[in-house]
Amino acid sequence: MTDRPSILVPIRVLEGESVPEGVPGLLANAHVVLLGYHVIPEQTAPGQAQMQFEDRATDRLDEYETIFEEAGATVERRLVFTHDGQKTIDRMTTEHDCLAALVPNATGPIEDVLVAVRGAVGIDRLARVVAGLFGGTEASVTLYHVAEDDETDEDVGTLLDGLVERLKDLGMDTSTIETRVDRDRGALDAIVEAAEEFDTVVMGESDPSLTTFVFGLPADQVADRFLGPVLVVQREPPKQTDE
Repeated sequence: MTDRPSILVPIRVLEGESVPEGVPGLLANAHVVLLGYHVIPEQTAPGQAQMQFEDRATDRLDEYETIFEEAGATVERRLVFTHDGQKTIDRMTTEHDCLAALVPNATGPIEDVLVAVRGAVGIDRLARVVAGLFGGTEASVTLYHVAEDDETDEDVGTLLDGLVERLKDLGMDTSTIETRVDRDRGALDAIVEAAEEFDTVVMGESDPSLTTFVFGLPADQVADRFLGPVLVVQREPPKQTDE
């Protein structure tokens, strides 16, 4: 059995944001790091907000923790009052050594998974997320690559075959894995269009334009294009060197 991948699930816990339908099933094989956060005005001290809202936020997190555990996940949780939501998400991802962060949109049962493969950077972490979440399920996985102008067919084959081998090493049944390649298209538009046929998308953080698109735009714009949940596999954290 592959180790459970640690997945950060950020929820704006006091703004009516809850765990969307289908997300607990998606993360049934994960170790969920449940981040309840609330963005407060610059002039408000986090401690002051905590005194005012902690009980209500904790009650919500209790509910969400139960939902994930009943689906099969293991859960640890954090409650943070912050002036900068994105910085908090980034910091928690690093502190808890999360392989991926989830953009939690609703989905149905997970039958078809699109894995956007942009290059060799971060491929091992991508494989660990895919194998950990979907290796023991009935879901079919499509590895999707939009080739650059200077990439040969051989380059693309080496990239995708290498990922298939890594998934096989992690215990996945390769009969559930397909590969798909597009050329002469912008990666972002191609992935968004392809995603319409799938229940969830897994993609690497190694392409800043994609990550900015998912995390850096208003939620309604993201939801208009990526309708399902998106798992953004994080870059390898920099190695700590002992001075």
